[in-house]
Amino acid sequence: MSQLSQLQSELRSLGSPQKAKLLQRFFKTGPGEYGEGEVFLGITVPVSRHLAIKYKNLSWPEIATLISSKNHEARLVALLILVHNFKKGNEVEREKIFTFYLRQTRYINNWDLVDLSAHQIVGGFLLNRPRGILFTLAQSASLWERRIAMMATFQFIYHGQSEDTLKIARILLNDKHDLIHKVVGWMLREVGKRVSLETERKFLNAHASHMPRTMLRYAIERLPESERNKYLLLGK
Repeated sequence: MSQLSQLQSELRSLGSPQKAKLLQRFFKTGPGEYGEGEVFLGITVPVSRHLAIKYKNLSWPEIATLISSKNHEARLVALLILVHNFKKGNEVEREKIFTFYLRQTRYINNWDLVDLSAHQIVGGFLLNRPRGILFTLAQSASLWERRIAMMATFQFIYHGQSEDTLKIARILLNDKHDLIHKVVGWMLREVGKRVSLETERKFLNAHASHMPRTMLRYAIERLPESERNKYLLLGK
């Protein structure tokens, strides 16, 4: 039995129909919702991480098969394998993972899949490189590519950089999707927490009056109550 077959068998055996039902509701898989048609096995993220380490030596064709699976957790394990191998890899291996990742965005199609991988792989690769691809992704018709663009900047924030986070946040200010509002607000909050509170305040002073309400609420979560109230009064 191949490693991929072993992993697929293990995924099936670890699934929980009860958890799968809960996850399908949580990840909005109903008709017209952002996760429409998603199929869950009912496996937790810690278990998925364990499987990713166990099967980290899957071949590239096996990873390509896994990431295109109809099962959400199979795609998550594929991404976690990529994250693990990216961290351990040399520059040639990292570039191969980065390139592969951006070719698979149609399968990175839920917020947890993006959030557990984009800053590690896309942000990690671009940390000391030109970042033009992020601005292309930020203007994509794909909700998930736009979220990847924003989430990738978390890596830059960790390293004290906020300029590209703010530039992409400006591009996404008028985005219509709640999942973009949430990730932009979250990254703005992280700028205030990890880089400079004054930088976050400057952005809010310029844009709070026309930020979507959810984005604004996420961004101001850590501010003093009086300041939060001030920005909420300015907001939409």
